[in-house]
Amino acid sequence: MYILIAAALCLLAGFIWLYNLLVRQWQMVNNGWADIDVQLKRRSDLVPRLVDVVRAYASHERSLFEDIAEKRSLAEIAGEDPVRRAAAEGAFSRPVTRLLALAQAYPDLKASLNFSGLQNELVDTENQIEMARRFYNGAVRELNTTVQSFPANLAAPMIGFSPRDYFEFASGERETPHVRLPPT
Repeated sequence: MYILIAAALCLLAGFIWLYNLLVRQWQMVNNGWADIDVQLKRRSDLVPRLVDVVRAYASHERSLFEDIAEKRSLAEIAGEDPVRRAAAEGAFSRPVTRLLALAQAYPDLKASLNFSGLQNELVDTENQIEMARRFYNGAVRELNTTVQSFPANLAAPMIGFSPRDYFEFASGERETPHVRLPPT
């Protein structure tokens, strides 16, 4: 009788430990996603300012400005699904890269302090996105490993835990904007 009670208590303690482990890992993933979301919104807010500066020098690039606005809107409505969001952000990055390349064709724009300041902010934001993405994907890896390992793979689905998607860009889908900063 005592053996059955002891076994039941051990099983209960193991279940509680496993549940708490999964909750901690789930929250790390949520935290990582929130960090990515903040940085993506920061980039999304920077781009219109960059467009305004470029528009002053290259107003005839209307189709590029419209493409940026469209892709930015699609990225903002992609939501919390990492796979959809990565695809939308990848599509958004392509016209932004073309926008930055315009600076090479306009020496006055390239020399503009406002433009170079926004370029610096964009470079910093891209670095922050990359760091947040690495943290998030590491947290997802830990959670997915736990959820898919025995004995958690038996209990996790019953208590509402499942593997999460990584936030990654398809090969060649997203080009990080290459920014050449003027020498100081």
